[in-house]
Amino acid sequence: MTDHLVIAGRSFHSRLIVGTGKYRSFPEMVRAHAASGAEMVTVAVRRVNLTDRSKESMLDYIDRQKFFLLPNTAGCYAAEEAVRTARLAREVGLSEWIKLEVIGDEQTLFPDTEQLIQATKTLVQEGFIVLPYTNDDLIVARKLIDAGASAVMPLAAPIGSGLGIQNVANLRILRERVTQVPLIVDAGVGTASDAALAMELGADGVLMNTAIAGAQDAVLMAEAMRAAVEAGRKAFLAGRIEKKLYATASSPLAGVVR
Repeated sequence: MTDHLVIAGRSFHSRLIVGTGKYRSFPEMVRAHAASGAEMVTVAVRRVNLTDRSKESMLDYIDRQKFFLLPNTAGCYAAEEAVRTARLAREVGLSEWIKLEVIGDEQTLFPDTEQLIQATKTLVQEGFIVLPYTNDDLIVARKLIDAGASAVMPLAAPIGSGLGIQNVANLRILRERVTQVPLIVDAGVGTASDAALAMELGADGVLMNTAIAGAQDAVLMAEAMRAAVEAGRKAFLAGRIEKKLYATASSPLAGVVR
């Protein structure tokens, strides 16, 4: 069975999207990316060298033939700032796709949803494929879709916290009600079971960075995350059994010799 993640008409075999920050070295990042099986890699536009080609850049370690580059607007706190950053990414040839982040609080890094919706509208009008990082709010998700977002990317927990999914109910609601575009869980994943749960709840994909880069063995964790996303997706498609309070015999009693 062919089961691909499709965003804005582009198909990806892997449903895992990985980041590029916090690795101990660029070579470690390269090994982890390969182990993850991911096809899409996100890069913070404001944290990479885009102009001085004489200096080492993170981009030198990403094989554009193997990985689809997804620039992001990390570190932006206003719609106008995020829009400028997205334009810069396109101007220097990174991509017309953008993972849109507009942060509203420095300590929690929660999104400013009002500014996020505004930036989404502007960028979509300018021809960008916009994937906004947002909270787990159905109403905001609807507004982002109406604004032209090509995916909705709700947080599982604060960025980099590793807390795992904190509001299962909201993600279940989002899965049931967001059907027009892919639903990608972004932020807060800490370990493989978190990624598997996100996929079992019906997420179309998972985006993570710290959970892999910050692990004691980043490459081994990347392998674990790859397996977890694949297993969770299969479990969702297979359909889990109904939860029951009491036991149900594995072997039916009909026809048993008494």
